[in-house]
Amino acid sequence: MNFNKKNFKRKLQIYLGFSHGKESVIESLSFLVSSGMPIADSLRAIELELPEKSFMRGILVEARENIENGFSLANAFAETGVFTPHAISLIRSGEDSGTLSQNLHVIAEQDAKNKVFKSRLQSALLYPVLVLTVTFIVGIGVAWFVLPKLATVFSQLQVKLPLITKIFIDIGIFLSQYGSIAVPVFVVFIFLVIYFLFYNKKTSFIGQGLVFSLPGISKLIKELEIARFGYLFGTLTKAGLPPLEALLSVKESTFSPYYQKFYDYLYKNIDEGKSFEESFKDYENISLLLPASIQRMIVTGEQSAHLSEVFIQIGATYEARTEITSKNLAVALEPILLVLVWFGVVLVALAVILPVYSLVGNLNH
Repeated sequence: MNFNKKNFKRKLQIYLGFSHGKESVIESLSFLVSSGMPIADSLRAIELELPEKSFMRGILVEARENIENGFSLANAFAETGVFTPHAISLIRSGEDSGTLSQNLHVIAEQDAKNKVFKSRLQSALLYPVLVLTVTFIVGIGVAWFVLPKLATVFSQLQVKLPLITKIFIDIGIFLSQYGSIAVPVFVVFIFLVIYFLFYNKKTSFIGQGLVFSLPGISKLIKELEIARFGYLFGTLTKAGLPPLEALLSVKESTFSPYYQKFYDYLYKNIDEGKSFEESFKDYENISLLLPASIQRMIVTGEQSAHLSEVFIQIGATYEARTEITSKNLAVALEPILLVLVWFGVVLVALAVILPVYSLVGNLNH
Protein backbone atom coordinates (compact mmCIF):
# COMPACT_ATOMS: atom_id res chain seq x y z
CA MET A 1 0.00 0.00 0.00
CA ASN A 2 1.41 3.41 -0.99
CA PHE A 3 1.40 6.02 1.77
CA ASN A 4 0.72 9.52 0.49
CA LYS A 5 2.03 11.89 3.15
CA LYS A 6 0.36 14.94 1.59
CA ASN A 7 -3.09 13.32 1.44
CA PHE A 8 -2.77 12.03 5.00
CA LYS A 9 -1.78 15.47 6.30
CA ARG A 10 -4.66 17.12 4.45
CA LYS A 11 -7.22 14.62 5.74
CA LEU A 12 -5.96 15.21 9.27
CA GLN A 13 -6.26 18.98 8.82
CA ILE A 14 -9.82 18.61 7.51
CA TYR A 15 -10.70 16.35 10.46
CA LEU A 16 -9.30 18.93 12.90
CA GLY A 17 -11.45 21.63 11.31
CA PHE A 18 -8.93 23.63 9.28
CA SER A 19 -11.34 23.68 6.30
CA HIS A 20 -13.86 25.80 8.21
CA GLY A 21 -14.75 28.88 6.20
CA LYS A 22 -15.11 26.80 3.05
CA GLU A 23 -18.70 27.97 2.54
CA SER A 24 -17.67 31.65 2.53
CA VAL A 25 -14.99 30.88 -0.08
CA ILE A 26 -17.55 29.12 -2.28
CA GLU A 27 -20.05 31.96 -1.82
CA SER A 28 -17.41 34.52 -2.85
CA LEU A 29 -16.49 32.40 -5.86
CA SER A 30 -20.17 32.22 -6.85
CA PHE A 31 -20.44 36.02 -6.71
CA LEU A 32 -17.27 36.62 -8.74
CA VAL A 33 -18.17 34.01 -11.39
CA SER A 34 -21.65 35.54 -11.78
CA SER A 35 -19.99 38.90 -12.47
CA GLY A 36 -18.19 37.39 -15.48
CA MET A 37 -14.70 37.15 -13.96
CA PRO A 38 -12.66 34.13 -15.17
CA ILE A 39 -12.43 31.32 -12.65
CA ALA A 40 -8.64 31.49 -12.22
CA ASP A 41 -8.81 35.26 -11.61
CA SER A 42 -11.69 34.75 -9.18
CA LEU A 43 -9.68 32.24 -7.18
CA ARG A 44 -6.69 34.58 -7.14
CA ALA A 45 -8.87 37.43 -5.85
CA ILE A 46 -10.21 35.25 -3.01
CA GLU A 47 -6.69 34.06 -2.17
CA LEU A 48 -5.59 37.64 -1.50
CA GLU A 49 -8.38 38.03 1.11
CA LEU A 50 -7.17 35.02 3.14
CA PRO A 51 -4.23 34.92 5.58
CA GLU A 52 -1.03 33.93 3.82
CA LYS A 53 -0.53 30.62 5.66
CA SER A 54 -4.19 29.65 6.06
CA PHE A 55 -5.33 26.16 5.07
CA MET A 56 -7.99 27.35 2.59
CA ARG A 57 -5.54 29.71 0.85
CA GLY A 58 -3.26 26.76 0.13
CA ILE A 59 -6.22 24.83 -1.27
CA LEU A 60 -7.20 27.72 -3.57
CA VAL A 61 -3.62 28.15 -4.78
CA GLU A 62 -3.47 24.47 -5.69
CA ALA A 63 -6.86 24.61 -7.43
CA ARG A 64 -5.93 27.77 -9.38
CA GLU A 65 -2.64 26.27 -10.56
CA ASN A 66 -4.50 23.16 -11.77
CA ILE A 67 -7.02 25.33 -13.65
CA GLU A 68 -4.18 27.26 -15.28
CA ASN A 69 -2.81 23.87 -16.39
CA GLY A 70 -6.06 23.01 -18.14
CA PHE A 71 -8.19 21.43 -15.39
CA SER A 72 -11.89 22.18 -15.06
CA LEU A 73 -13.02 23.71 -11.75
CA ALA A 74 -14.66 20.41 -10.75
CA ASN A 75 -11.50 18.41 -11.41
CA ALA A 76 -9.30 21.03 -9.75
CA PHE A 77 -11.43 20.98 -6.59
CA ALA A 78 -11.60 17.17 -6.67
CA GLU A 79 -7.79 17.03 -6.64
CA THR A 80 -7.65 18.98 -3.38
CA GLY A 81 -9.63 16.33 -1.46
CA VAL A 82 -11.44 19.02 0.55
CA PHE A 83 -14.78 19.12 -1.23
CA THR A 84 -17.46 16.43 -0.97
CA PRO A 85 -18.42 14.26 -3.97
CA HIS A 86 -21.84 15.91 -4.25
CA ALA A 87 -20.20 19.37 -4.33
CA ILE A 88 -17.91 18.22 -7.14
CA SER A 89 -20.93 16.77 -9.00
CA LEU A 90 -22.82 20.05 -8.65
CA ILE A 91 -19.83 22.05 -9.90
CA ARG A 92 -19.39 19.71 -12.86
CA SER A 93 -23.12 19.92 -13.62
CA GLY A 94 -22.96 23.72 -13.39
CA GLU A 95 -19.99 23.87 -15.76
CA ASP A 96 -21.80 21.67 -18.29
CA SER A 97 -25.13 23.52 -18.08
CA GLY A 98 -23.89 27.08 -17.65
CA THR A 99 -25.31 27.39 -14.11
CA LEU A 100 -22.00 27.30 -12.25
CA SER A 101 -22.68 30.42 -10.19
CA GLN A 102 -26.08 29.14 -9.03
CA ASN A 103 -24.70 25.72 -8.18
CA LEU A 104 -21.82 27.23 -6.21
CA HIS A 105 -24.38 29.22 -4.24
CA VAL A 106 -26.30 25.99 -3.51
CA ILE A 107 -23.10 24.34 -2.21
CA ALA A 108 -22.37 27.30 0.07
CA GLU A 109 -25.93 27.22 1.42
CA GLN A 110 -25.70 23.48 2.07
CA ASP A 111 -22.46 23.83 4.03
CA ALA A 112 -24.02 26.62 6.09
CA LYS A 113 -27.13 24.52 6.77
CA ASN A 114 -25.06 21.53 7.82
CA LYS A 115 -23.21 23.73 10.31
CA VAL A 116 -26.57 24.96 11.67
CA PHE A 117 -27.89 21.40 12.07
CA LYS A 118 -24.73 20.23 13.85
CA SER A 119 -24.56 23.30 16.08
CA ARG A 120 -28.15 22.82 17.27
CA LEU A 121 -27.48 19.29 18.40
CA GLN A 122 -24.13 20.27 19.94
CA SER A 123 -25.61 23.26 21.77
CA ALA A 124 -28.37 21.05 23.20
CA LEU A 125 -25.81 18.57 24.53
CA LEU A 126 -23.04 21.02 25.49
CA TYR A 127 -24.71 22.43 28.60
CA PRO A 128 -25.44 19.10 30.35
CA VAL A 129 -22.05 17.68 29.39
CA LEU A 130 -20.29 20.80 30.72
CA VAL A 131 -22.23 20.79 34.00
CA LEU A 132 -21.68 17.08 34.61
CA THR A 133 -17.98 17.37 33.75
CA VAL A 134 -17.42 20.25 36.18
CA THR A 135 -19.38 18.39 38.85
CA PHE A 136 -17.24 15.30 38.32
CA ILE A 137 -13.99 17.30 38.51
CA VAL A 138 -15.08 19.09 41.70
CA GLY A 139 -16.24 15.80 43.24
CA ILE A 140 -12.92 14.11 42.44
CA GLY A 141 -11.04 17.08 43.89
CA VAL A 142 -13.00 16.99 47.15
CA ALA A 143 -12.64 13.21 47.47
CA TRP A 144 -8.93 13.30 46.64
CA PHE A 145 -7.70 16.22 48.76
CA VAL A 146 -10.32 17.00 51.43
CA LEU A 147 -11.80 13.69 52.59
CA PRO A 148 -8.48 12.01 53.54
CA LYS A 149 -7.76 14.95 55.90
CA LEU A 150 -11.24 14.62 57.41
CA ALA A 151 -10.62 10.90 57.87
CA THR A 152 -7.53 11.71 59.93
CA VAL A 153 -9.47 14.19 62.09
CA PHE A 154 -12.37 11.80 62.70
CA SER A 155 -9.95 8.98 63.51
CA GLN A 156 -8.13 11.06 66.14
CA LEU A 157 -11.43 12.10 67.71
CA GLN A 158 -12.65 8.48 67.66
CA VAL A 159 -16.00 9.46 66.14
CA LYS A 160 -18.35 6.68 65.13
CA LEU A 161 -18.86 7.24 61.40
CA PRO A 162 -22.16 6.69 59.57
CA LEU A 163 -22.15 4.46 56.48
CA ILE A 164 -22.25 7.31 53.96
CA THR A 165 -19.21 8.95 55.57
CA LYS A 166 -17.30 5.65 55.59
CA ILE A 167 -17.98 5.20 51.87
CA PHE A 168 -16.79 8.70 51.00
CA ILE A 169 -13.71 8.43 53.20
CA ASP A 170 -12.80 5.06 51.67
CA ILE A 171 -13.06 6.65 48.24
CA GLY A 172 -10.87 9.54 49.41
CA ILE A 173 -8.24 7.23 50.88
CA PHE A 174 -8.21 5.18 47.69
CA LEU A 175 -7.71 8.31 45.57
CA SER A 176 -4.98 9.64 47.86
CA GLN A 177 -3.07 6.40 47.37
CA TYR A 178 -3.86 5.47 43.77
CA GLY A 179 -5.50 8.59 42.31
CA SER A 180 -2.59 9.49 40.03
CA ILE A 181 -3.14 6.16 38.29
CA ALA A 182 -6.86 5.54 38.78
CA VAL A 183 -8.14 8.92 37.57
CA PRO A 184 -6.23 8.94 34.22
CA VAL A 185 -7.24 5.30 33.65
CA PHE A 186 -10.86 6.19 34.34
CA VAL A 187 -10.74 9.20 31.97
CA VAL A 188 -9.18 7.06 29.22
CA PHE A 189 -11.87 4.43 29.84
CA ILE A 190 -14.61 7.05 29.43
CA PHE A 191 -13.09 8.28 26.14
CA LEU A 192 -12.85 4.70 24.86
CA VAL A 193 -16.49 4.05 25.77
CA ILE A 194 -17.54 7.24 23.95
CA TYR A 195 -15.45 6.25 20.93
CA PHE A 196 -16.89 2.75 20.68
CA LEU A 197 -20.45 3.93 21.32
CA PHE A 198 -20.53 6.85 18.89
CA TYR A 199 -17.53 6.91 16.52
CA ASN A 200 -16.56 3.31 15.76
CA LYS A 201 -18.49 2.20 12.67
CA LYS A 202 -18.96 -1.37 13.90
CA THR A 203 -20.33 -0.49 17.34
CA SER A 204 -21.84 3.00 16.92
CA PHE A 205 -25.31 1.48 16.53
CA ILE A 206 -25.25 0.76 20.30
CA GLY A 207 -24.72 4.41 21.15
CA GLN A 208 -27.31 5.48 18.61
CA GLY A 209 -29.79 3.08 20.19
CA LEU A 210 -29.11 4.61 23.61
CA VAL A 211 -29.50 8.15 22.25
CA PHE A 212 -32.72 7.27 20.45
CA SER A 213 -34.13 5.94 23.72
CA LEU A 214 -33.82 9.39 25.34
CA PRO A 215 -37.15 11.22 24.77
CA GLY A 216 -35.96 14.80 24.21
CA ILE A 217 -32.69 13.98 22.42
CA SER A 218 -34.31 11.41 20.11
CA LYS A 219 -36.96 13.93 19.05
CA LEU A 220 -34.31 16.54 18.24
CA ILE A 221 -32.18 14.06 16.26
CA LYS A 222 -35.22 12.90 14.30
CA GLU A 223 -36.22 16.47 13.43
CA LEU A 224 -32.64 17.36 12.46
CA GLU A 225 -32.39 14.34 10.15
CA ILE A 226 -35.73 15.06 8.48
CA ALA A 227 -34.73 18.73 8.03
CA ARG A 228 -31.38 17.65 6.57
CA PHE A 229 -33.02 15.06 4.29
CA GLY A 230 -35.59 17.55 3.04
CA TYR A 231 -33.23 20.44 2.48
CA LEU A 232 -30.33 18.54 0.93
CA PHE A 233 -32.33 16.25 -1.32
CA GLY A 234 -34.61 19.09 -2.41
CA THR A 235 -31.88 21.61 -3.22
CA LEU A 236 -29.61 19.06 -4.89
CA THR A 237 -32.30 17.67 -7.20
CA LYS A 238 -33.56 21.18 -7.94
CA ALA A 239 -30.00 22.15 -8.93
CA GLY A 240 -29.94 19.29 -11.44
CA LEU A 241 -28.27 16.48 -9.50
CA PRO A 242 -29.80 13.02 -10.19
CA PRO A 243 -31.87 11.62 -7.27
CA LEU A 244 -29.42 8.75 -6.71
CA GLU A 245 -26.47 11.12 -6.30
CA ALA A 246 -28.58 13.33 -4.06
CA LEU A 247 -29.37 10.35 -1.81
CA LEU A 248 -25.68 9.48 -1.57
CA SER A 249 -24.96 13.06 -0.55
CA VAL A 250 -27.67 12.94 2.12
CA LYS A 251 -26.19 9.70 3.44
CA GLU A 252 -22.70 11.26 3.62
CA SER A 253 -23.97 14.18 5.66
CA THR A 254 -25.75 12.17 8.37
CA PHE A 255 -24.08 10.72 11.47
CA SER A 256 -26.88 8.31 12.39
CA PRO A 257 -26.44 4.63 11.38
CA TYR A 258 -30.23 4.24 11.43
CA TYR A 259 -30.70 6.92 8.78
CA GLN A 260 -27.64 5.80 6.81
CA LYS A 261 -29.19 2.34 6.56
CA PHE A 262 -32.48 3.92 5.48
CA TYR A 263 -30.82 6.04 2.77
CA ASP A 264 -28.93 2.96 1.53
CA TYR A 265 -32.26 1.16 1.25
CA LEU A 266 -33.85 4.06 -0.65
CA TYR A 267 -30.85 4.25 -2.99
CA LYS A 268 -31.09 0.55 -3.90
CA ASN A 269 -34.85 0.66 -4.41
CA ILE A 270 -34.83 3.78 -6.56
CA ASP A 271 -31.89 2.40 -8.53
CA GLU A 272 -34.09 -0.64 -9.26
CA GLY A 273 -36.85 1.63 -10.56
CA LYS A 274 -39.11 1.61 -7.51
CA SER A 275 -40.92 4.71 -6.34
CA PHE A 276 -40.69 6.36 -2.93
CA GLU A 277 -44.17 5.06 -2.15
CA GLU A 278 -43.17 1.44 -2.83
CA SER A 279 -39.96 1.90 -0.87
CA PHE A 280 -41.75 3.32 2.16
CA LYS A 281 -44.24 0.44 2.26
CA ASP A 282 -41.54 -2.22 2.42
CA TYR A 283 -39.32 -0.62 5.09
CA GLU A 284 -39.86 -1.99 8.59
CA ASN A 285 -40.74 0.56 11.29
CA ILE A 286 -40.31 3.46 8.90
CA SER A 287 -42.58 5.62 11.05
CA LEU A 288 -39.76 5.76 13.63
CA LEU A 289 -37.65 7.62 11.04
CA LEU A 290 -40.24 9.44 8.92
CA PRO A 291 -43.70 10.36 10.22
CA ALA A 292 -46.66 9.21 8.10
CA SER A 293 -47.47 12.82 7.17
CA ILE A 294 -43.96 13.33 5.72
CA GLN A 295 -44.20 10.06 3.79
CA ARG A 296 -47.52 11.19 2.33
CA MET A 297 -46.09 14.58 1.31
CA ILE A 298 -43.15 12.91 -0.48
CA VAL A 299 -45.44 10.46 -2.28
CA THR A 300 -47.73 13.32 -3.35
CA GLY A 301 -44.75 15.37 -4.57
CA GLU A 302 -43.48 12.39 -6.54
CA GLN A 303 -46.86 11.83 -8.19
CA SER A 304 -47.28 15.52 -9.05
CA ALA A 305 -43.68 15.90 -10.34
CA HIS A 306 -42.93 18.52 -7.67
CA LEU A 307 -40.62 16.36 -5.57
CA SER A 308 -37.85 18.95 -5.13
CA GLU A 309 -40.24 21.64 -3.97
CA VAL A 310 -41.91 19.28 -1.48
CA PHE A 311 -38.57 18.22 -0.02
CA ILE A 312 -37.45 21.85 0.34
CA GLN A 313 -40.74 22.63 2.12
CA ILE A 314 -40.20 19.67 4.47
CA GLY A 315 -36.67 20.89 5.19
CA ALA A 316 -37.83 24.43 6.00
CA THR A 317 -40.65 23.20 8.24
CA TYR A 318 -38.49 20.84 10.25
CA GLU A 319 -35.60 23.30 10.48
CA ALA A 320 -37.97 25.67 12.29
CA ARG A 321 -39.05 22.81 14.55
CA THR A 322 -35.46 21.95 15.47
CA GLU A 323 -34.89 25.47 16.71
CA ILE A 324 -37.91 25.24 19.02
CA THR A 325 -37.06 21.71 20.19
CA SER A 326 -33.42 22.55 20.98
CA LYS A 327 -34.50 25.54 23.09
CA ASN A 328 -37.18 23.50 24.89
CA LEU A 329 -34.69 20.71 25.52
CA ALA A 330 -32.22 23.10 27.13
CA VAL A 331 -35.00 24.49 29.36
CA ALA A 332 -36.12 20.98 30.33
CA LEU A 333 -32.61 19.74 31.11
CA GLU A 334 -31.68 22.66 33.36
CA PRO A 335 -33.82 21.70 36.41
CA ILE A 336 -32.84 18.02 36.04
CA LEU A 337 -29.16 18.95 36.12
CA LEU A 338 -29.70 21.26 39.07
CA VAL A 339 -31.36 18.41 41.00
CA LEU A 340 -28.46 16.06 40.18
CA VAL A 341 -25.87 18.61 41.31
CA TRP A 342 -27.92 19.41 44.42
CA PHE A 343 -28.16 15.69 45.24
CA GLY A 344 -24.37 15.30 44.97
CA VAL A 345 -23.76 18.35 47.18
CA VAL A 346 -26.23 17.07 49.78
CA LEU A 347 -24.52 13.65 49.90
CA VAL A 348 -21.10 15.23 50.47
CA ALA A 349 -22.53 17.64 53.05
CA LEU A 350 -24.23 14.80 54.96
CA ALA A 351 -21.01 12.76 54.89
CA VAL A 352 -19.20 15.65 56.60
CA ILE A 353 -21.94 17.03 58.86
CA LEU A 354 -23.29 13.79 60.38
CA PRO A 355 -20.02 12.85 62.16
CA VAL A 356 -19.65 16.45 63.41
CA TYR A 357 -23.23 16.39 64.68
CA SER A 358 -22.54 13.07 66.41
CA LEU A 359 -19.38 14.51 68.01
CA VAL A 360 -21.24 17.60 69.29
CA GLY A 361 -23.97 15.34 70.73
CA ASN A 362 -21.39 13.30 72.61
CA LEU A 363 -19.78 16.44 74.05
CA ASN A 364 -23.16 17.68 75.32
CA HIS A 365 -23.63 14.43 77.23
